[in-house]
Amino acid sequence: MSIFYVPSPNLQIDFSFKLARIRNVCLQDALTKTVGELKLATIDAELSEYAPETELKAVASQGLRGELIFPIPCILDKNPFLLGYYRLLLGFSQKEFYNRDHGISSFKTLEMKGTISSGNRRKLNELCNKMCKSCAELVQGIGLDRVSRPLIDDLTLLTLGPQLRGGANVKIGSDGIVDVFRVVHRIVEHAAINSNSNVIEIINASDRKVFVEFAPDPDIVIREELGNNDYRNIIAIEVKAGTDFSNIHNRVGEAEKSHQKAKQDGYYECWTVVNVDSIDLKMAKKESPSTTSFFKLSDLRAEKGPEYERFFRNIISLVGVKSKDSNSALS
Repeated sequence: MSIFYVPSPNLQIDFSFKLARIRNVCLQDALTKTVGELKLATIDAELSEYAPETELKAVASQGLRGELIFPIPCILDKNPFLLGYYRLLLGFSQKEFYNRDHGISSFKTLEMKGTISSGNRRKLNELCNKMCKSCAELVQGIGLDRVSRPLIDDLTLLTLGPQLRGGANVKIGSDGIVDVFRVVHRIVEHAAINSNSNVIEIINASDRKVFVEFAPDPDIVIREELGNNDYRNIIAIEVKAGTDFSNIHNRVGEAEKSHQKAKQDGYYECWTVVNVDSIDLKMAKKESPSTTSFFKLSDLRAEKGPEYERFFRNIISLVGVKSKDSNSALS
């Protein structure tokens, strides 16, 4: 009998899924996508206004876009989650950054919920001005010869690591969202041609690519590629993993806002996954009429039972692939 014991890397496996989720919400991947949705002229004008000129030119001399380091109002207004990116880049934990003594505690909702109140929007200019000065100090301290895109990514991850391990995650990569993604992954992975912790790429029966992806809002999306950068939006999944029954009305209401946006984007199937087993589905349907199907997280995690079977069959049918075992009771 061996005297050695190496524990299971379950925590690191979990981190890999959480990191993939976070990359699409508040790291460089999310920043790149947000920049693509804005006019460069607007971004450049605000960078000239808020970023210190010397450091901005120095960053540009390294072939880097200024917004990679300097936060500006148009970007945070477009994607409030990205406040978390700049916080991580500066090396602050949430507790340090949103300390009431700093006067910016109200901004925590930007990276927690991806929303910005009218009051915070009015103060966004001042916040960006202060943060840009701190970011300029970061550039000076690192040294221009060392500033690079990979290093910037490494610095954000260095701050994120202890946050994940310490359980102080910003809840963007919540366990519930990750668990639902992994359930979908296990249902369709046999039909995948390319799969990682961030995106599952499938070829369906129509010989078209289907993508299962993490997204900032809603949480998980499934899209079919029709060609020429054209997509058919199939399923939008919003996951509300909170267990507090008294707050279920608010969470379902938040899901409704997400699904209204998804409907505008062309998703005809909008699913809401909740983590409260005693939920009144009639009430929930009134709170979120845009939701086409409700599922309980406990049923999906169990991967058995009538509700999981319904989830399974809908995924298989809407994605357009056969189940792994054609003789299975779920096929």
